[in-house]
Amino acid sequence: MAFEKLSNSIHELNENIQAFAHSNSEYYKLEFFKQSMKGVTSLVRFMVLSSVISLAFIFISFAVAIAIGEAIGVPSAGYFIVGGFYLLLFVIILVFARKPIEKFLLVKFSRVFFNE
Repeated sequence: MAFEKLSNSIHELNENIQAFAHSNSEYYKLEFFKQSMKGVTSLVRFMVLSSVISLAFIFISFAVAIAIGEAIGVPSAGYFIVGGFYLLLFVIILVFARKPIEKFLLVKFSRVFFNE
């Protein structure tokens, strides 16, 4: 009688542990999916916004280059001036803004991925 109760209890415990392990694994699968989708949607949103702003900058750059060229009287000079400005901006960002950009991106994506 006591042995039978103990056997039933052990069998119940085994079933409960298996059910717990299964539900625990399902929870972590769902949590991983949720976090990964947050990261993917943030990345896609960033890429879409980046492409739209890049197109806007390209059109604005052409307009400014044409305006400068007409003001100076040499059409190609406007393109060289705008290109030189972007080259100077690139060098400044390369030299001074590497660490702040890395820090900003790390903080932004860690908030998206780890906070909830």
